[in-house]
This record gives sequence, C-alpha cells and structure tokens, in this order.
Amino acid sequence: MRYSRFEQVPVWKAAFELGVALLELTEDRAFVGIGDVRNQLQRAVVSIGNNIAEGFERGTTNDLITFVYYAKGSCGEVRSMLLTCQRLSRFSHLSSQISGFISQSEIISRQLAGWTDSLQNADIKGIRYLNDGVREQADRQQRRTAFEQQIRDVVKQGSLKREAQQAQRASSSET
Repeated sequence: MRYSRFEQVPVWKAAFELGVALLELTEDRAFVGIGDVRNQLQRAVVSIGNNIAEGFERGTTNDLITFVYYAKGSCGEVRSMLLTCQRLSRFSHLSSQISGFISQSEIISRQLAGWTDSLQNADIKGIRYLNDGVREQADRQQRRTAFEQQIRDVVKQGSLKREAQQAQRASSSET
C-alpha cells in the first residue's frame, strides 16, 4: 500500500499514540524535581513521530530512510529513559504503565526497522522523482508482473488438469 500522507502510515500512528500517552504520563508528580528527565522524555517521544513526518514530507526515499533512522534513534532514547525511570523508586506507582510503554517503544522500533528494510529495496527514489515516464515504466512493470502471474496460474491449472485426467485413466484401466 502506498501512503499519500504521513498520517496514514501505521508506525506514525503508533508513535503518535505513544507520544500522547507519555506526554500525559509526564504530568505525574514523580517527574517534578528530577532534573531534565521530564523534558527530555517529552522531546524524545515527540521526535519519533516528527522525524517520520519530516522524512515523509521531504519527498525522496533516501531522506525518508535517514529520518526513519532518526525516529528509531529517538525511540531507543525513549526506551532508555523509561528503563531508567523503571529502576527509580519514585516511579514505582507507574511501573505497569512504564512497562507497557517500553513494550510499545520496542514494537515501534521493530516497525521502523522493517520499514527501512523495505525502503532500501524500493525501486522508486521518492515522490520528488516521480514523473510521467517513471509512472509509465512502473505501470508497465506492474502489468508485466500481473501477466506473468496469469501465465503461471494457467500452466499450473493445466498441470493439475492433466494429473487429474491421468489419475482418472489409471483408475478406469484398473477396473
């Protein structure tokens, strides 16, 4: 599936939801008087979705890959900070929420890794490079691939039909 807006991308949606939830969590009194932990956690979690959005909007696959890696780095930063909070007694009343957010950040990180893998193997350089010629070439490739699949399906159906006929002949000759 191709996305025309970053808001449609499932990993951006997951990062956005994590961001909203963690911003709400950092309003807890446990984050008061602990240096810059609250602010840093807020900036890091918001950075995940923002990097996805910025990379998406730049219009090239290479830029998108770069910013998805930035998002993955921010995701790691969030997880590291949450692991630190998990060890501090002042956050003990938030331990189940923090554990859940750690799991969510791991899931998002895996999604980002999978996305970068697929982007690195993409034939298209990005929306910025799409023109009529590139679109026409991609359309021809898609039609050729579909036609080749149809041929494989017809050959397979023919083989199955021959096998069924041979089995029928074999059972008829036995009787």
